[in-house]
Amino acid sequence: MNILKSAIVTAAALAFTALVPFAAAGAADKIIIGCTATTDCASAAVAEKEGIFEKNGLDAHMLLIGLNSNIPAALLSNSIQIGGPTPSVFLQAVDGGLDLVAVAGASVSDKSTADTAAVVARPDSGIKTAKDFVGKKVGAPGIGAFLQVLFAQWLIQNGVDPKQVNFVEVTFPTMNDVLKSGAVDAVVTAGPVMANMINSKTGVVVSHYLEELPDGKPQVMLAATRSWADAHPAQLAAFRKSLDEAAKIVNSDPDKAREALSGFTKIPMKVLNTIKVSVSDPKITKEQLDWWVDVMNKQDMLQKKTPDTAALIAK
Repeated sequence: MNILKSAIVTAAALAFTALVPFAAAGAADKIIIGCTATTDCASAAVAEKEGIFEKNGLDAHMLLIGLNSNIPAALLSNSIQIGGPTPSVFLQAVDGGLDLVAVAGASVSDKSTADTAAVVARPDSGIKTAKDFVGKKVGAPGIGAFLQVLFAQWLIQNGVDPKQVNFVEVTFPTMNDVLKSGAVDAVVTAGPVMANMINSKTGVVVSHYLEELPDGKPQVMLAATRSWADAHPAQLAAFRKSLDEAAKIVNSDPDKAREALSGFTKIPMKVLNTIKVSVSDPKITKEQLDWWVDVMNKQDMLQKKTPDTAALIAK
């Protein structure tokens, strides 16, 4: 077992302890879906709130996860059966030896929603350009997660070595307080948490750096252990069918999506009403994963430079 895999296994044990009230979710007839407090898992939230999961014969429920990088560990410990990691977190977990598979898509990049994520700095930080981040402490909802990886890519494109920035993990729910206290100089953030920080004047937007991202690239995907996916083909088919139905609602009725997200994240509607909901797309393809592999290889994030991405998608 390599060092990375050993660390993930250890983290899995801790994740199981943290989520012990949900340990019973390992039963074959129940599915716990773990996601962070963004709009990226809106389709799953809508599927639960609108009774779509139940209609399709599933006992499935959402669980709020603080850090995206904790999701592979929670999957491994069976504290959750399906999780919403970013593609970078998923690919690093697989690269480290975990046998995970993508089971569906969640959200994808789109120019219309590029302003739903940003790097937000304290008003007194003096940060205004990419070069101002050198030597600063930046909080991210998971090192190696989508927001952090693409922010690092933005730094590179603007002539800054990401190694000159001190990244620390900060959970979405604590970002406002951590930024306000001065424990970090900035955070890479998204969705309702970002809106709350801006509205409360805790932080100011330095860059909506996702504007440089091509459309249709997965921001968050839904994954499971290969053993769970192989053992539950009927449930997996019903889950995918449910997401197909729910994604149509998310993309056509964002107010209904916000209501579902508020119930899942406990974020007030007055905050959610100020932001856009990520575009939902329940498909996940080899080409999408290949794009992420290329981005991650540019930052030396993978030991195996050419993973078999086709084999990483559940049948």
